[in-house]
Amino acid sequence: MKKRNTPYVILACITIVFIFYALVDNYVIDPEAKDFLSQKTGLTRELKTHVWLNVMYVHVAFACIAMAAGLLNFSNRIFEKSRRLHRINGYIYFLSVLLVVLTSGYMAPYATGGKISSMGFNALNIIWLLITITALVQIKKKRIASHRNWMIRSYAFCFTNMLIHLTTFVFHHGFGFHYATSYAIGVYASIVLLLVIPNVIIRTSGQLK
Repeated sequence: MKKRNTPYVILACITIVFIFYALVDNYVIDPEAKDFLSQKTGLTRELKTHVWLNVMYVHVAFACIAMAAGLLNFSNRIFEKSRRLHRINGYIYFLSVLLVVLTSGYMAPYATGGKISSMGFNALNIIWLLITITALVQIKKKRIASHRNWMIRSYAFCFTNMLIHLTTFVFHHGFGFHYATSYAIGVYASIVLLLVIPNVIIRTSGQLK
């Protein structure tokens, strides 16, 4: 039993740490996002910092809610104990994803790296929303296994920000690329990873235990 729960425990630890980091970094350490905004150069439209920050706060909050809701719904104990709670939590996840996508859509034109990064973020938003809608459609059709697999694919996108920054760090500090270029690479690398990794998980383990 312990062995079967290992993937879920690992996922839970990563998720909790990332949620804690995102909340502390964005609301306590650097609430004005000075370090991140300082990297935004060559913008084609005026960045209204106050509005952008408020949208960012909403974006981060619902991204964390989506991560927490998704994590809870991957728990077999919760699923077996209360289908109603699982269903309500699922709708919370869907609503959170929708709000994350909408706020990301607002911020995309101001993305670090310019238009190429903006296009990447728009692609990420569309893909994530379509995958999440597919997961919802599958459960409406009572296809539980298919729904769970599509949810694995959807939940992977909750880690978009983490993957982008990890990739950016590697290319910027490891290979010496300009930060904006590294960030753009990170956006597109994340799209590939977020589409590949979930399918590897599904094929190797079928589902999280």
